[in-house]
Amino acid sequence: MIFWFAVIIFFGTYILIASEKVHKTTAALLGASLMLIFVLEGPGHMPSKDNGAQSVVKDSKQSMSHIIEQGIIARDDKYAKLDIYSRYVNFDVVFTLAGMMILVNILSKTGLFQFVAIKCAKISKGCPMRMMLLLVAATAILSAFLDNVTTVLLVGPVTLVVAAELGVPVLPYLMAETLASNIGGTATLIGDPPNLIIGSIANLDFMSFIWNMTPVVIIIMALYMTFLYMHYHKHLQVTVEKRAKIMELNEMAAITDMSNLRRGGLVMIFTILGFLIHGSLHLQPSIVAMSGAAAALMVCKVDIDHAFEKVEWATLFFFIGLFILVSGADNANLIKALGSILNFTHSWNPLLTVLFVMWASSISAAIMNNVSFTAAMVSIVSTYIADVPSFAGSLQNQHLMWWGLALAVCLGGNGTIVGAAANLVIAGIAEKSGLKITFKRFMAYSVPITFGSMVVASIYISIRYFVLCR
Repeated sequence: MIFWFAVIIFFGTYILIASEKVHKTTAALLGASLMLIFVLEGPGHMPSKDNGAQSVVKDSKQSMSHIIEQGIIARDDKYAKLDIYSRYVNFDVVFTLAGMMILVNILSKTGLFQFVAIKCAKISKGCPMRMMLLLVAATAILSAFLDNVTTVLLVGPVTLVVAAELGVPVLPYLMAETLASNIGGTATLIGDPPNLIIGSIANLDFMSFIWNMTPVVIIIMALYMTFLYMHYHKHLQVTVEKRAKIMELNEMAAITDMSNLRRGGLVMIFTILGFLIHGSLHLQPSIVAMSGAAAALMVCKVDIDHAFEKVEWATLFFFIGLFILVSGADNANLIKALGSILNFTHSWNPLLTVLFVMWASSISAAIMNNVSFTAAMVSIVSTYIADVPSFAGSLQNQHLMWWGLALAVCLGGNGTIVGAAANLVIAGIAEKSGLKITFKRFMAYSVPITFGSMVVASIYISIRYFVLCR
């Protein structure tokens, strides 16, 4: 009965999220509540080991030692009821995101990101094609060290202004930046939320992501920017007068708080350095992120209430809901049942298995949203690599599976408008300016790039880990 409750709640929640009839955070929290009531903590859930031990004690001779043991068990059982959410939620991911949100919000008040966008436009000397390439490169780099949602929130509105000044269509710029943000975010542990989930489950640190993911992201970005140039350079042409308008923009006027920019920028540098060495220091990413946030709040002159108001609480609670939802599915053996779908690959060559998982995950992430899909898929992959001898006996193959999955879900997020949160953010920015980006219109831009980037990722995985390393 519990299994079928889990099936209905799990798939019902994912359908509700995909339908967009209800806000994704509301759907996730509703699913989490139902999982807690009917699967994890309700009257039908399996008794804990402590409860079993307690009944053994009750039936035993009531000696002093048994009475003491009974008291300890009763105490533990009492306090266990106080940390229900912490049992099922990966708070390392939640606090890493929260810390970076606070730090980025403080820096955004200084005008730093608007400065970067205007500077890119001026470096291009008003040439629309050069401006697109510079904005795309800046978006990818910022996405690697902030997160892709924050980056498009900051760069998108400035792009609208610059495109209006030049008199060029803004849609190609917004789409190019959106896809670049998801590609750039693939490069690091903190660049895209799916990487945080995978890194936490697989115990992969920041430098591991840099070493394994950044090279292929650089290759994909180089090819992507070449494609943009070949596709748009004949279509994006403007007059000399309009170029002159861009050159008149004052990037320094975008800086509204130089004092906090210096202080917050220094904290950001030390925070990134902390991510680079957190593995060798045996610190979790959340400690680095929250330490950076605390330092920024201390040294920067900011209104604490305003700093916390800008935290994307809906995103954080969406993660909390998803973690509980997946924990419930795992507790009811639904994840194990889903993982059994991959049983036919047990005898396959590990490379073929990884490539199959990559392409299946990429398509699924595009349809379901890459964060939602990753939250469930990491449990399936964990079960799979523990059961299959070719992976269970090889740490190298296990890591290969995780790198393949990370590439697939991050790049697959570019596939549709619901595939990644950054896509929906850009669609919202465009709609406020009177430009409607439909599902079909988005896919006209995104599908060729997603397919091409997945081909490159597959070749990279095959050559780097199976040709050069074996």
